Amino acid sequence: MPEIMTTKEVAKYLKLHEITVCKYAAEGKIPAIRIGRVWRFDKEAIDKWIAEEAKMPKKKK
Repeated sequence: MPEIMTTKEVAKYLKLHEITVCKYAAEGKIPAIRIGRVWRFDKEAIDKWIAEEAKMPKKKK
């Protein structure tokens, strides 16, 4: 059974502000599902997203 996390839980897990988590979810930068007016996150999808982001080469400015 998947572990579903709230915005507050994801913010604490990623050490980000809740507003930043909502912004990233709305922009599609982080895997999320919108249910009504709130965002929900699958912990397994978040962990996979973190692993994939860590593998990507850094962009030069």
